[in-house]
Amino acid sequence: MVTRIKTDICVIGAGSGGLSVAAGAVQMGADAVLLEGHKMGGDCLNYGCVPSKALLSVAKQAHALGGGGRFGLAPSPAPAQVDFAAAKDHVRRAIDTIAPVDSEERFRGLGVRVIREYGRFISPTEVQAGDHVITARRFVIATGSSPLVPPINGLDGVPYHTNETIFEDREKPAHLIIIGGGPIGLEMAQAHARLGCQVTVVEGARALGRDDPEAVALILARLREEGVTILEGLQAARVSGKAGAITLETQDGQRITGSHLLVAVGRKVNLDRLDLHKAEVEHDRAVRVGADLRSSNRRVYAIGDAAGGMQFTHVAGYHAGVVIRSALLGLPSKAREDHIPRVTYTDPELAQIGPTEDEARALHGDALTVARFDMAENDRAIAEDRRAGFVKVMVLRGRPIGATIVGASAGDLVGIWAMAIANRLKMSAVAGTVLPYPTLGEANKRAAGAYFSPKLFESSVVKRVVRTVQRLLP
Repeated sequence: MVTRIKTDICVIGAGSGGLSVAAGAVQMGADAVLLEGHKMGGDCLNYGCVPSKALLSVAKQAHALGGGGRFGLAPSPAPAQVDFAAAKDHVRRAIDTIAPVDSEERFRGLGVRVIREYGRFISPTEVQAGDHVITARRFVIATGSSPLVPPINGLDGVPYHTNETIFEDREKPAHLIIIGGGPIGLEMAQAHARLGCQVTVVEGARALGRDDPEAVALILARLREEGVTILEGLQAARVSGKAGAITLETQDGQRITGSHLLVAVGRKVNLDRLDLHKAEVEHDRAVRVGADLRSSNRRVYAIGDAAGGMQFTHVAGYHAGVVIRSALLGLPSKAREDHIPRVTYTDPELAQIGPTEDEARALHGDALTVARFDMAENDRAIAEDRRAGFVKVMVLRGRPIGATIVGASAGDLVGIWAMAIANRLKMSAVAGTVLPYPTLGEANKRAAGAYFSPKLFESSVVKRVVRTVQRLLP
């Protein structure tokens, strides 16, 4: 028997963006229905950000045990002695600790009507989820994305992992082959190498191809030093074998044999179940939306990965705020991307906001100034022997428009540039900020200072003014 529900807002998908919209709606006085046919918390909690960072944390500790020699400490047993199953227990504990925040029980307690079924449109104003038909003033598609599995010959005949399965595997791979040299591929490569696995990464183009080549070179050098084999410019052509003995053949005939295979070549948006044509919602690989995140059906919004832009959890959360202002408060609200950072959590980390140096120079030519500070000159980095990396800031008419940071805690350091770009602050705002000493954060201030140094210390006009003032002072 069909149950009919009328509500103010119906959210399809209980990942970070959908949860934020549903929670915000009920706490601001609207009625909200939340549909989720799989796991609460979505990809980030269950298969992405949380488990990957938990595994990287274990790997970092394992790596540190063998790296004490440079500090005068006797090295502990090699990382190969790590209890791999216990490492995966840490991953599970991290997920389980955060899960209650995203749980069905919590959201029911907030006043959200949670229906644990997949939703599909049956008309421009209705969605069906199991035996429920929901009519809403506004719908929000927050279905996220799933691992993209490329059409590699033989792949369907061998066991392989994606990010949705690798964190459940408690058997340590003897040799992990990774197809894809993007952030997920390289993070998992370093984590597994530090936990005692042999790792080979096969990338069809350039590893971390979206990012600043100078910064990427530092990361690739570190991974290779730690024993990761990284093969660039090689397309995977064929996969064969069985569990424990999988062979990957590249288009040029190279053969790599390993025990396990991870496919990490990208993501595809989860739209297949939605029947968007019945809602008169235009889409291609994602929902087509305007800057206000509305689709061709004005009742229907899309956020996060479903909106077709940058695929990050923090983007979905940001989109949720845009939709809340529009759908609940009736205020004009538009999303932008120029202030959105992205981070690859290798060691060293790589953070980027706005255009890279090459992209910015192509856009702005000689009008662009690049300010730089090397982490090797930061006192805290020296004290902790974490000197690899730099801060590079792209500046246009006194305002930062982009920043590249590679080095220890780059994901945290990029925050000040995210704030500056979001609020259209000038470089003087960062240069004038007093930061505690000694911290890695001083690298940002020094980069901002580097922008002003030529103007102050290399200007003949400034020198003449100073000399004149000195003569006139009593």
